[in-house]
Amino acid sequence: MRTTPSPGYSITIRLEIINQVGMFGKIATAVGEIGGDIGAVDIVRAGKGFIIRDFTVNARDEMHEKDIIEAVKKIEGVRVIHVTDRTFLQHQGGKIEIHNKVPVKNRNDLSRVYTPGVARVCMAIYKDRGKAYRFTIKRNSVAIVTDGSAVLGLGNIGPEAALPVMEGKAMLFKEFANIDAFPICLSTQDTEAIITTVKHIAPVFGGINLEDISAPRCFEIEQRLKQEIDIPVFHDDQHGTAVVVLAALINAAKVAGRDIEGLRTVISGAGAAGTACCSILQEVGITDIIVCDREGVLFRGRGKHMNPVKDWISENTNPRMIKGGISDALIGADVFIGVSVPNLISADDIKQMAADPIVFALANPEPEIAPEDAYPYVRILATGRSDYPNQINNMLCFPGLFRGLLDSRAKSVNEEIKLSAARAISSVVDQKELSQDYIVPSIFDRKVVTAVASAVADAAHRTGVAGKER
Repeated sequence: MRTTPSPGYSITIRLEIINQVGMFGKIATAVGEIGGDIGAVDIVRAGKGFIIRDFTVNARDEMHEKDIIEAVKKIEGVRVIHVTDRTFLQHQGGKIEIHNKVPVKNRNDLSRVYTPGVARVCMAIYKDRGKAYRFTIKRNSVAIVTDGSAVLGLGNIGPEAALPVMEGKAMLFKEFANIDAFPICLSTQDTEAIITTVKHIAPVFGGINLEDISAPRCFEIEQRLKQEIDIPVFHDDQHGTAVVVLAALINAAKVAGRDIEGLRTVISGAGAAGTACCSILQEVGITDIIVCDREGVLFRGRGKHMNPVKDWISENTNPRMIKGGISDALIGADVFIGVSVPNLISADDIKQMAADPIVFALANPEPEIAPEDAYPYVRILATGRSDYPNQINNMLCFPGLFRGLLDSRAKSVNEEIKLSAARAISSVVDQKELSQDYIVPSIFDRKVVTAVASAVADAAHRTGVAGKER
Protein backbone atom coordinates (compact mmCIF):
# COMPACT_ATOMS: atom_id res chain seq x y z
CA MET A 1 0.00 0.00 0.00
CA ARG A 2 1.35 3.43 -0.95
CA THR A 3 0.19 6.23 1.29
CA THR A 4 1.08 9.89 1.51
CA PRO A 5 3.72 11.18 3.96
CA SER A 6 2.43 11.88 7.45
CA PRO A 7 3.54 14.00 10.43
CA GLY A 8 3.40 10.74 12.40
CA TYR A 9 6.61 9.79 10.59
CA SER A 10 8.46 13.07 10.81
CA ILE A 11 12.22 13.36 11.11
CA THR A 12 14.62 16.28 11.42
CA ILE A 13 17.88 15.68 9.58
CA ARG A 14 20.76 17.94 10.62
CA LEU A 15 23.12 18.36 7.65
CA GLU A 16 26.52 19.93 7.23
CA ILE A 17 26.51 21.29 3.68
CA ILE A 18 29.30 22.71 1.57
CA ASN A 19 28.38 26.34 1.03
CA GLN A 20 27.98 26.29 -2.74
CA VAL A 21 25.23 27.49 -5.01
CA GLY A 22 22.77 24.70 -5.86
CA MET A 23 23.32 22.47 -2.81
CA PHE A 24 19.92 23.27 -1.31
CA GLY A 25 18.27 22.32 -4.60
CA LYS A 26 20.13 18.99 -4.73
CA ILE A 27 18.91 18.08 -1.26
CA ALA A 28 15.32 19.11 -1.98
CA THR A 29 15.37 17.15 -5.23
CA ALA A 30 16.76 14.02 -3.57
CA VAL A 31 14.10 14.12 -0.86
CA GLY A 32 11.32 14.86 -3.34
CA GLU A 33 12.32 12.11 -5.78
CA ILE A 34 12.05 9.48 -3.07
CA GLY A 35 8.64 10.79 -1.96
CA GLY A 36 9.54 12.76 1.15
CA ASP A 37 7.68 15.94 2.07
CA ILE A 38 9.90 18.76 3.33
CA GLY A 39 7.98 20.73 5.94
CA ALA A 40 10.59 23.15 7.24
CA VAL A 41 14.22 24.14 6.73
CA ASP A 42 16.15 26.02 9.42
CA ILE A 43 19.67 27.39 9.47
CA VAL A 44 21.49 26.24 12.61
CA ARG A 45 24.79 28.02 11.99
CA ALA A 46 27.22 28.92 9.24
CA GLY A 47 30.98 28.63 9.15
CA LYS A 48 33.80 29.11 6.72
CA GLY A 49 32.84 27.19 3.62
CA PHE A 50 29.92 25.30 5.16
CA ILE A 51 26.42 25.76 6.51
CA ILE A 52 24.45 23.56 8.91
CA ARG A 53 20.73 23.23 8.28
CA ASP A 54 17.89 21.24 9.84
CA PHE A 55 15.55 19.67 7.28
CA THR A 56 12.21 18.52 8.74
CA VAL A 57 10.73 15.85 6.48
CA ASN A 58 7.51 13.83 6.62
CA ALA A 59 7.74 10.20 5.49
CA ARG A 60 5.28 7.38 4.84
CA ASP A 61 6.66 4.94 7.41
CA GLU A 62 9.86 3.99 9.22
CA MET A 63 11.37 2.27 6.17
CA HIS A 64 10.68 5.37 4.11
CA GLU A 65 12.44 7.48 6.74
CA LYS A 66 15.56 5.33 6.29
CA ASP A 67 15.32 5.61 2.51
CA ILE A 68 15.19 9.41 2.75
CA ILE A 69 18.27 9.49 4.97
CA GLU A 70 20.19 7.22 2.62
CA ALA A 71 19.24 9.38 -0.38
CA VAL A 72 20.60 12.48 1.34
CA LYS A 73 23.81 10.70 2.38
CA LYS A 74 24.62 10.01 -1.27
CA ILE A 75 24.81 13.71 -2.15
CA GLU A 76 28.41 14.82 -2.53
CA GLY A 77 29.24 17.69 -0.21
CA VAL A 78 26.60 16.77 2.37
CA ARG A 79 27.23 15.11 5.75
CA VAL A 80 24.46 13.84 8.00
CA ILE A 81 25.27 15.00 11.53
CA HIS A 82 22.31 13.34 13.23
CA VAL A 83 18.65 12.45 12.76
CA THR A 84 15.86 13.15 15.25
CA ASP A 85 12.55 11.28 15.19
CA ARG A 86 10.11 14.03 16.11
CA THR A 87 7.45 11.59 17.36
CA PHE A 88 9.84 9.98 19.84
CA LEU A 89 11.04 13.42 20.87
CA GLN A 90 7.51 14.42 21.93
CA HIS A 91 7.27 11.32 24.13
CA GLN A 92 10.53 12.04 25.96
CA GLY A 93 9.84 11.70 29.70
CA GLY A 94 6.13 11.06 29.12
CA LYS A 95 3.45 13.42 27.84
CA ILE A 96 1.42 14.23 30.95
CA GLU A 97 2.00 15.45 34.51
CA ILE A 98 0.01 16.57 37.57
CA HIS A 99 -0.43 20.20 38.66
CA ASN A 100 -1.91 21.49 41.89
CA LYS A 101 -5.06 23.59 41.61
CA VAL A 102 -4.37 25.56 44.79
CA PRO A 103 -1.00 26.80 46.13
CA VAL A 104 0.76 25.46 49.21
CA LYS A 105 3.04 28.33 50.16
CA ASN A 106 2.78 28.52 53.97
CA ARG A 107 1.51 26.77 57.08
CA ASN A 108 -1.97 28.20 56.68
CA ASP A 109 -2.29 26.66 53.21
CA LEU A 110 -0.93 23.37 54.54
CA SER A 111 -3.38 23.27 57.42
CA ARG A 112 -6.32 23.56 55.02
CA VAL A 113 -5.25 21.22 52.19
CA TYR A 114 -3.73 18.62 54.50
CA THR A 115 -3.59 18.09 58.24
CA PRO A 116 -5.49 19.06 60.35
CA GLY A 117 -8.17 20.68 58.16
CA VAL A 118 -8.54 17.83 55.69
CA ALA A 119 -9.97 15.58 58.41
CA ARG A 120 -13.18 17.62 58.47
CA VAL A 121 -13.65 17.08 54.75
CA CYS A 122 -12.97 13.35 55.13
CA MET A 123 -15.67 13.04 57.79
CA ALA A 124 -18.17 14.98 55.68
CA ILE A 125 -17.65 12.46 52.88
CA TYR A 126 -17.80 9.57 55.36
CA LYS A 127 -21.27 10.73 56.40
CA ASP A 128 -22.38 11.33 52.79
CA ARG A 129 -20.43 9.53 50.03
CA GLY A 130 -22.04 11.75 47.42
CA LYS A 131 -19.99 14.67 48.71
CA ALA A 132 -16.92 13.07 47.12
CA TYR A 133 -18.18 14.59 43.87
CA ARG A 134 -18.12 18.03 45.48
CA PHE A 135 -14.88 17.94 47.43
CA THR A 136 -12.54 15.61 45.49
CA ILE A 137 -11.16 14.99 42.05
CA LYS A 138 -13.87 12.35 41.51
CA ARG A 139 -16.22 14.93 40.00
CA ASN A 140 -13.91 15.46 37.03
CA SER A 141 -11.80 12.32 36.70
CA VAL A 142 -11.77 9.32 34.39
CA ALA A 143 -9.66 6.16 34.56
CA ILE A 144 -8.32 4.96 31.21
CA VAL A 145 -7.96 1.24 31.86
CA THR A 146 -6.15 -1.23 29.60
CA ASP A 147 -4.35 -4.53 29.75
CA GLY A 148 -2.44 -3.81 26.55
CA SER A 149 -3.94 -6.80 24.75
CA ALA A 150 -5.32 -5.03 21.65
CA VAL A 151 -3.46 -1.76 21.15
CA LEU A 152 -4.20 0.24 17.99
CA GLY A 153 -3.02 -1.88 15.08
CA LEU A 154 -0.23 -3.32 17.22
CA GLY A 155 -2.00 -6.15 19.02
CA ASN A 156 -1.04 -7.68 22.34
CA ILE A 157 1.97 -5.59 23.38
CA GLY A 158 1.39 -5.47 27.14
CA PRO A 159 0.85 -2.70 29.70
CA GLU A 160 4.18 -0.86 29.49
CA ALA A 161 4.08 -0.59 25.70
CA ALA A 162 0.44 0.50 25.85
CA LEU A 163 1.23 3.39 28.20
CA PRO A 164 2.12 5.97 25.49
CA VAL A 165 -1.32 5.48 23.93
CA MET A 166 -3.08 5.90 27.26
CA GLU A 167 -1.02 9.01 28.04
CA GLY A 168 -2.02 10.43 24.67
CA LYS A 169 -5.66 9.77 25.39
CA ALA A 170 -5.34 11.47 28.77
CA MET A 171 -3.94 14.51 26.95
CA LEU A 172 -6.98 14.62 24.69
CA PHE A 173 -9.39 14.39 27.61
CA LYS A 174 -7.71 17.38 29.22
CA GLU A 175 -7.17 19.46 26.09
CA PHE A 176 -10.66 19.13 24.64
CA ALA A 177 -12.95 18.51 27.62
CA ASN A 178 -10.90 19.69 30.62
CA ILE A 179 -11.21 16.23 32.19
CA ASP A 180 -8.44 14.83 34.42
CA ALA A 181 -7.82 11.36 33.03
CA PHE A 182 -5.30 8.85 34.38
CA PRO A 183 -3.67 5.99 32.45
CA ILE A 184 -4.14 2.70 34.34
CA CYS A 185 -2.21 -0.09 32.58
CA LEU A 186 -2.73 -3.44 34.28
CA SER A 187 -0.20 -6.25 34.39
CA THR A 188 -2.85 -8.92 34.00
CA GLN A 189 -5.05 -10.15 31.17
CA ASP A 190 -7.24 -12.25 33.43
CA THR A 191 -10.85 -11.17 33.07
CA GLU A 192 -11.76 -11.60 36.73
CA ALA A 193 -8.61 -9.83 37.92
CA ILE A 194 -9.34 -6.82 35.66
CA ILE A 195 -12.95 -6.59 36.88
CA THR A 196 -11.86 -6.81 40.51
CA THR A 197 -9.13 -4.21 40.06
CA VAL A 198 -11.43 -1.69 38.40
CA LYS A 199 -14.04 -2.20 41.13
CA HIS A 200 -11.36 -1.50 43.75
CA ILE A 201 -10.18 1.77 42.13
CA ALA A 202 -13.64 3.03 41.14
CA PRO A 203 -14.14 5.25 44.23
CA VAL A 204 -11.54 7.71 42.89
CA PHE A 205 -13.20 8.23 39.51
CA GLY A 206 -16.36 9.62 37.96
CA GLY A 207 -16.12 7.31 34.96
CA ILE A 208 -14.20 4.36 33.51
CA ASN A 209 -12.89 4.36 29.93
CA LEU A 210 -11.93 0.81 28.98
CA GLU A 211 -9.35 0.85 26.22
CA ASP A 212 -7.53 -1.61 23.95
CA ILE A 213 -8.77 -4.81 25.64
CA SER A 214 -9.11 -7.72 23.24
CA ALA A 215 -12.37 -9.37 22.23
CA PRO A 216 -14.26 -11.31 23.38
CA ARG A 217 -12.97 -10.61 26.92
CA CYS A 218 -13.79 -6.90 26.58
CA PHE A 219 -17.50 -7.66 26.27
CA GLU A 220 -17.71 -9.54 29.57
CA ILE A 221 -15.49 -7.00 31.37
CA GLU A 222 -17.68 -4.11 30.30
CA GLN A 223 -20.97 -5.85 31.03
CA ARG A 224 -19.90 -7.03 34.47
CA LEU A 225 -18.54 -3.63 35.47
CA LYS A 226 -21.72 -1.91 34.32
CA GLN A 227 -23.63 -4.19 36.68
CA GLU A 228 -21.24 -4.00 39.64
CA ILE A 229 -20.14 -0.34 39.95
CA ASP A 230 -22.19 2.85 40.15
CA ILE A 231 -20.25 5.02 37.69
CA PRO A 232 -20.43 4.92 33.88
CA VAL A 233 -18.26 2.35 32.08
CA PHE A 234 -17.54 2.91 28.40
CA HIS A 235 -15.37 0.71 26.19
CA ASP A 236 -14.23 3.26 23.64
CA ASP A 237 -12.97 0.76 21.08
CA GLN A 238 -16.50 -0.58 20.88
CA HIS A 239 -18.90 2.26 21.40
CA GLY A 240 -16.76 5.29 20.60
CA THR A 241 -16.04 3.83 17.18
CA ALA A 242 -19.69 2.92 16.67
CA VAL A 243 -20.93 6.39 17.66
CA VAL A 244 -18.63 8.18 15.22
CA VAL A 245 -19.33 5.67 12.43
CA LEU A 246 -23.05 6.28 12.85
CA ALA A 247 -22.54 10.06 12.87
CA ALA A 248 -20.57 9.82 9.62
CA LEU A 249 -23.10 7.47 8.03
CA ILE A 250 -26.01 9.78 8.90
CA ASN A 251 -24.34 12.56 6.94
CA ALA A 252 -23.02 10.30 4.18
CA ALA A 253 -26.56 9.10 3.53
CA LYS A 254 -27.70 12.71 3.23
CA VAL A 255 -24.94 13.52 0.73
CA ALA A 256 -25.75 10.42 -1.30
CA GLY A 257 -29.49 11.11 -1.15
CA ARG A 258 -30.15 7.76 0.49
CA ASP A 259 -32.49 6.58 3.23
CA ILE A 260 -30.23 5.28 6.00
CA GLU A 261 -32.56 2.41 6.92
CA GLY A 262 -32.28 0.96 3.44
CA LEU A 263 -28.49 0.90 3.21
CA ARG A 264 -27.17 -2.59 2.52
CA THR A 265 -24.10 -2.69 4.76
CA VAL A 266 -21.01 -4.89 5.08
CA ILE A 267 -18.82 -4.73 8.18
CA SER A 268 -15.34 -6.23 8.17
CA GLY A 269 -14.32 -7.13 11.71
CA ALA A 270 -16.25 -9.12 14.29
CA GLY A 271 -14.31 -7.86 17.29
CA ALA A 272 -15.12 -5.03 19.66
CA ALA A 273 -15.58 -2.26 17.11
CA GLY A 274 -17.34 -4.33 14.46
CA THR A 275 -19.84 -5.78 16.91
CA ALA A 276 -20.68 -2.36 18.36
CA CYS A 277 -21.06 -0.85 14.88
CA CYS A 278 -23.43 -3.66 13.97
CA SER A 279 -25.50 -3.06 17.09
CA ILE A 280 -25.80 0.72 16.76
CA LEU A 281 -26.70 0.51 13.05
CA GLN A 282 -29.50 -1.87 13.94
CA GLU A 283 -30.70 0.68 16.51
CA VAL A 284 -31.32 3.19 13.71
CA GLY A 285 -33.19 0.69 11.57
CA ILE A 286 -30.58 -0.79 9.22
CA THR A 287 -31.61 -4.42 8.76
CA ASP A 288 -29.43 -5.73 5.92
CA ILE A 289 -26.05 -6.07 7.62
CA ILE A 290 -23.38 -8.64 6.84
CA VAL A 291 -20.44 -9.05 9.22
CA CYS A 292 -17.21 -10.74 8.15
CA ASP A 293 -14.29 -12.01 10.21
CA ARG A 294 -10.97 -13.38 8.98
CA GLU A 295 -12.70 -16.65 8.03
CA GLY A 296 -15.35 -14.94 5.91
CA VAL A 297 -19.04 -14.15 6.26
CA LEU A 298 -20.85 -14.87 9.51
CA PHE A 299 -24.14 -16.68 8.94
CA ARG A 300 -26.62 -18.74 10.92
CA GLY A 301 -25.26 -22.21 11.41
CA ARG A 302 -21.59 -21.46 10.75
CA GLY A 303 -19.68 -23.89 12.91
CA LYS A 304 -16.03 -22.89 12.69
CA HIS A 305 -14.15 -20.11 14.52
CA MET A 306 -17.14 -18.98 16.53
CA ASN A 307 -17.62 -17.54 20.02
CA PRO A 308 -20.68 -16.27 21.92
CA VAL A 309 -20.44 -12.80 20.35
CA LYS A 310 -20.13 -14.20 16.84
CA ASP A 311 -23.05 -16.53 17.61
CA TRP A 312 -25.16 -13.45 18.39
CA ILE A 313 -24.02 -11.74 15.18
CA SER A 314 -24.79 -14.80 13.08
CA GLU A 315 -28.31 -15.02 14.54
CA ASN A 316 -29.12 -11.32 14.14
CA THR A 317 -27.55 -10.30 10.81
CA ASN A 318 -27.17 -11.52 7.22
CA PRO A 319 -30.89 -11.92 6.44
CA ARG A 320 -30.13 -13.08 2.88
CA MET A 321 -27.82 -15.85 4.21
CA ILE A 322 -24.85 -14.79 2.07
CA LYS A 323 -21.83 -17.09 2.41
CA GLY A 324 -18.24 -16.88 1.26
CA GLY A 325 -15.63 -14.18 1.73
CA ILE A 326 -15.58 -10.40 1.90
CA SER A 327 -15.70 -10.11 -1.90
CA ASP A 328 -18.94 -12.12 -1.99
CA ALA A 329 -20.47 -10.00 0.75
CA LEU A 330 -19.68 -6.75 -1.09
CA ILE A 331 -21.61 -7.63 -4.24
CA GLY A 332 -24.43 -5.07 -4.44
CA ALA A 333 -23.61 -3.50 -1.06
CA ASP A 334 -24.17 0.22 -0.48
CA VAL A 335 -21.78 0.59 2.45
CA PHE A 336 -18.49 -0.97 3.51
CA ILE A 337 -17.26 -0.39 7.07
CA GLY A 338 -13.79 -1.74 7.74
CA VAL A 339 -12.54 -2.08 11.31
CA SER A 340 -10.15 -4.91 10.61
CA VAL A 341 -6.83 -5.18 8.76
CA PRO A 342 -4.93 -3.35 6.00
CA ASN A 343 -5.13 -4.25 2.31
CA LEU A 344 -8.26 -6.33 2.70
CA ILE A 345 -10.27 -5.23 -0.32
CA SER A 346 -9.42 -4.08 -3.83
CA ALA A 347 -10.77 -1.66 -6.40
CA ASP A 348 -12.42 -4.64 -8.10
CA ASP A 349 -14.36 -5.35 -4.91
CA ILE A 350 -15.63 -1.76 -4.82
CA LYS A 351 -16.65 -2.01 -8.48
CA GLN A 352 -18.98 -4.86 -7.49
CA MET A 353 -20.78 -2.71 -4.92
CA ALA A 354 -23.93 -0.75 -5.69
CA ALA A 355 -23.75 2.56 -7.51
CA ASP A 356 -22.20 5.45 -5.57
CA PRO A 357 -20.87 3.28 -2.74
CA ILE A 358 -19.90 4.58 0.70
CA VAL A 359 -16.60 3.17 1.96
CA PHE A 360 -15.31 3.64 5.51
CA ALA A 361 -11.85 2.01 5.54
CA LEU A 362 -10.88 2.58 9.16
CA ALA A 363 -8.01 0.21 9.90
CA ASN A 364 -5.08 2.14 11.35
CA PRO A 365 -2.45 3.09 10.46
CA GLU A 366 -3.08 1.50 7.05
CA PRO A 367 -6.69 1.20 5.84
CA GLU A 368 -8.40 -1.79 4.24
CA ILE A 369 -7.77 -0.18 0.83
CA ALA A 370 -5.41 2.61 -0.15
CA PRO A 371 -7.48 5.79 -0.58
CA GLU A 372 -5.77 6.45 -3.91
CA ASP A 373 -7.05 3.09 -5.17
CA ALA A 374 -10.59 3.64 -3.88
CA TYR A 375 -11.29 7.26 -4.87
CA PRO A 376 -12.13 6.65 -8.57
CA TYR A 377 -14.93 4.22 -7.65
CA VAL A 378 -16.59 5.58 -4.50
CA ARG A 379 -19.08 8.34 -3.82
CA ILE A 380 -17.80 8.89 -0.28
CA LEU A 381 -14.60 7.64 1.34
CA ALA A 382 -13.62 7.93 4.98
CA THR A 383 -10.57 6.63 6.84
CA GLY A 384 -9.17 6.76 10.34
CA ARG A 385 -6.22 8.85 9.17
CA SER A 386 -5.72 12.57 9.58
CA ASP A 387 -4.09 13.06 6.18
CA TYR A 388 -7.24 12.36 4.15
CA PRO A 389 -10.71 13.96 4.23
CA ASN A 390 -13.40 12.49 6.49
CA GLN A 391 -11.34 11.24 9.41
CA ILE A 392 -13.52 8.95 11.53
CA ASN A 393 -11.83 9.13 14.90
CA ASN A 394 -13.11 8.24 18.37
CA MET A 395 -11.80 11.61 19.50
CA LEU A 396 -15.01 13.09 18.09
CA CYS A 397 -16.90 11.12 20.74
CA PHE A 398 -15.15 10.36 24.00
CA PRO A 399 -14.18 13.84 25.28
CA GLY A 400 -17.68 15.24 24.89
CA LEU A 401 -19.37 12.04 25.96
CA PHE A 402 -17.49 11.85 29.25
CA ARG A 403 -17.93 15.60 29.77
CA GLY A 404 -21.68 15.06 29.56
CA LEU A 405 -21.54 11.97 31.79
CA LEU A 406 -19.57 13.80 34.47
CA ASP A 407 -21.69 16.95 34.26
CA SER A 408 -24.89 14.94 34.76
CA ARG A 409 -23.18 12.58 37.22
CA ALA A 410 -24.53 9.70 35.13
CA LYS A 411 -24.43 6.23 36.63
CA SER A 412 -24.34 4.33 33.33
CA VAL A 413 -24.19 4.66 29.55
CA ASN A 414 -27.29 3.47 27.70
CA GLU A 415 -28.22 3.21 24.03
CA GLU A 416 -30.06 6.53 24.00
CA ILE A 417 -26.93 8.29 25.26
CA LYS A 418 -24.84 6.78 22.47
CA LEU A 419 -27.42 7.61 19.80
CA SER A 420 -27.68 11.16 21.11
CA ALA A 421 -23.90 11.53 20.92
CA ALA A 422 -23.88 10.33 17.30
CA ARG A 423 -26.63 12.72 16.27
CA ALA A 424 -24.84 15.58 18.01
CA ILE A 425 -21.61 14.90 16.13
CA SER A 426 -23.40 14.77 12.79
CA SER A 427 -25.27 17.99 13.56
CA VAL A 428 -22.05 20.00 13.93
CA VAL A 429 -21.62 19.84 10.15
CA ASP A 430 -24.00 22.43 8.77
CA GLN A 431 -26.38 21.11 6.11
CA LYS A 432 -25.11 23.73 3.68
CA GLU A 433 -21.53 22.54 4.13
CA LEU A 434 -22.14 18.81 3.74
CA SER A 435 -20.21 17.27 0.87
CA GLN A 436 -18.54 14.02 -0.09
CA ASP A 437 -15.31 15.32 1.48
CA TYR A 438 -16.96 16.75 4.59
CA ILE A 439 -19.29 14.36 6.41
CA VAL A 440 -17.81 14.68 9.91
CA PRO A 441 -16.49 17.75 11.70
CA SER A 442 -12.83 18.29 12.33
CA ILE A 443 -11.52 16.72 15.51
CA PHE A 444 -10.23 20.21 16.35
CA ASP A 445 -13.67 21.82 16.08
CA ARG A 446 -14.38 22.91 19.64
CA LYS A 447 -18.12 22.89 18.98
CA VAL A 448 -18.06 19.08 18.92
CA VAL A 449 -17.36 18.60 22.63
CA THR A 450 -19.98 21.20 23.59
CA ALA A 451 -22.64 19.63 21.37
CA VAL A 452 -21.92 16.06 22.46
CA ALA A 453 -21.70 16.93 26.16
CA SER A 454 -25.03 18.74 26.06
CA ALA A 455 -26.75 15.92 24.16
CA VAL A 456 -25.35 13.26 26.49
CA ALA A 457 -26.35 15.14 29.64
CA ASP A 458 -29.85 15.66 28.24
CA ALA A 459 -30.13 11.95 27.40
CA ALA A 460 -28.90 10.96 30.84
CA HIS A 461 -31.60 13.10 32.50
CA ARG A 462 -34.24 11.99 30.00
CA THR A 463 -33.56 8.28 30.59
CA GLY A 464 -33.24 8.53 34.37
CA VAL A 465 -29.55 7.65 34.77
CA ALA A 466 -28.38 11.13 35.82
CA GLY A 467 -27.16 11.31 39.41
CA LYS A 468 -28.03 14.93 40.04
CA GLU A 469 -30.77 17.37 39.15
CA ARG A 470 -30.30 19.85 36.33
